[in-house]
Parts: sequence; C-alpha cells; structure tokens
Amino acid sequence: MGEIPGPIIDILRTNGVVAYPTSTLPGLATLPTSEALDRLFALKQRRSDQPVSLGVASLEQAELLVEVPIFAYHLLEAFDRGALTLILDAHTPLDARLGGSRVAVRVFAHPIAISLAEAVGPVTATSANEAGVAPLNEAHAAGQQLGLQASAILPGECPGGKGSTLVSIVKSPDKPSGFSVSIMREGVIPTNDVDAWMLKNH
Repeated sequence: MGEIPGPIIDILRTNGVVAYPTSTLPGLATLPTSEALDRLFALKQRRSDQPVSLGVASLEQAELLVEVPIFAYHLLEAFDRGALTLILDAHTPLDARLGGSRVAVRVFAHPIAISLAEAVGPVTATSANEAGVAPLNEAHAAGQQLGLQASAILPGECPGGKGSTLVSIVKSPDKPSGFSVSIMREGVIPTNDVDAWMLKNH
C-alpha cells in the first residue's frame, strides 16, 4: 500500500498534525495524546466539546483502545469499507476530545490512510478544514489552507461526497446479539439500509 515517509511518522510521534487523503474527504491525523489533540483542535478552531473519531487500519487494531464485539465485525462486513463509523466502549476512558468512555472508530478504506495507521497506530480521522469552512477534496490543498508545511502532508485526491454513517453500538442484554444499534448521523450509508440489515441479522 506504499511506505509512509519517515518525516511524516516523526511529526506524528512528536505530537504534530498531518493531512492525508481518505475515501471521502482529506483528514487530519494526530496520535491520541493530549498535546497532539491540543494542536489539532487549535488548528481546526474546533470546540473541545465536539469529539473527533479515530481511524484504524482494521477493527483488530481498534481493539487496542475499544471493546469490539463480534457483532461489530459482522456489521462492517455488510457494507463498503470505510462507510460506517462505530461508536464503541473504550477499555479505559480516553481524552474527552476523543469521546471519553465512548469512542468513534472508522476503519480506513483509502490505501494511504491504511498505511498511515499501520505505521503509527490509531490516528484521528477528522476532516482537514477549519470549523465552518467547506472542506477541499485534495489533501495537499487542504493542508496548505490550514498552514501545514509540505513535509506534514500526504497528498492525494479524495472523491468528496457524504461522510461515513455514524453508528452507536451499546450493550443490550435483551437483544439476540447482546447489542443495540442507533444511527447518530446518516452519511454515505442510508439509515434504512442499516435498519434493514439489523432486522435480518439482529
């Protein structure tokens, strides 16, 4: 899937911010540390009470931080990779800007994003734009608009369009699967499609 340049990895490991392409819009990556999140939220001018999601190379990688039931694997397999973001219980509470005890996790679909997560572990998966500013479709242009240096940008064109559909998975002993599902934000996957899958498999 391509090797991530050393300078990009160094920036992330020193709590910096990197722009990168995804299967929807350019994203901003940091490691899930307090200092890195300080920089990310300042760059985006984002309110601290608006958590960002984490991107991972696989659900197995997400298990480092959150509880991933078998049910979640089956749900993701039913739809295109990267089309759903799952809100799951953290093993131990994370920074509140990542959701605290409930963390949103997206399995990357773009090969560069996958390689990035494989190289450094879970990274933030928030769009590369200031709050209230329309996002651009090319990662280099989006990073430049935010004032990032070229060495902190993984260029790549993104298709744009809707973001992923945000799905909350909560333990629910009265359900056959042991979990209930709620759509928190409709995106590329319509709510009706998730509901239809649930009726057949839940």
